[in-house]
Amino acid sequence: MSSSFTNPEDSPTMDQAALPRWVKVLFVAAFLLVAGLAAEAYMERQNLSQSQDEANRKTQALAAELDKTNARLADLKGQVDVYSQKLGLTQDELARARSLAQTARKEQQKSDATLRQQIGAVQADTTTKFGQVSTQINTTQSDLTATKADLEATKTKLQSTIGDLGVQSGLIAKNHDEVEELKALGDRDIFEFTLPRTKKPQHVGPIALLLRKIDTKHYRYTMNVIADDKSIEKKDKTVDEPVQFYVSGVRAPYEIVVFGLSKKEAKGYLSTPKTATAAPPAASSTPPAN
Repeated sequence: MSSSFTNPEDSPTMDQAALPRWVKVLFVAAFLLVAGLAAEAYMERQNLSQSQDEANRKTQALAAELDKTNARLADLKGQVDVYSQKLGLTQDELARARSLAQTARKEQQKSDATLRQQIGAVQADTTTKFGQVSTQINTTQSDLTATKADLEATKTKLQSTIGDLGVQSGLIAKNHDEVEELKALGDRDIFEFTLPRTKKPQHVGPIALLLRKIDTKHYRYTMNVIADDKSIEKKDKTVDEPVQFYVSGVRAPYEIVVFGLSKKEAKGYLSTPKTATAAPPAASSTPPAN
């Protein structure tokens, strides 16, 4: 009978032997997991505490900086008040000064706008006038071109020949209109004359002329040229023939051209170089006898 009962002291040993191994491993893993989570939570709390401390330090620094700024503002306000008191300025006067400054600024802006408008108007007027001047210049150039063409035509119309001294003459005019054209060329000084047949010399430019004989049938004449206190006879000269002679101090010859004859007078002109300086002869000069 006694062999059929189990000893109570042997029961725990049997329970421990009956617990599976994986349960133990599970308990150990759970314990390690909990320990790890606890450690991680501890580290998080430490980091949060450090961040909080850093934030507190920054907040305190910002608060200190704000206090300094407020102190500076208070100092500046005090200095402004002191300066205002020293200058004897009240709040109303300061406000009035600001108002005057704003008014002056607005007036300056208005003045600037007006000045810009005036500058724009001047520029527009200048552009218009420049265009007008350009047009005038073009017109003047056209006129000069036309004048040059007219002068060339005049030179073509006027003839050139050899004078009685064998010197190449300039252009020859054969009537009053051509004399005017010759004057317009400006190459020489021209003195037109109507010379009557008299016994006294007649002044023509810087010389004197004495018409002595007229042959209307053969278009010939004879005259005396008085220059440099000398009388030079030019005998039997024909109409339109350049009658040449020299005066002292001038290299180029003087020329006389008679283009019209009547029984009582001769019409023509005296042509002298631009550098001619001979003085008019005395009117009382007596021509030599034929």
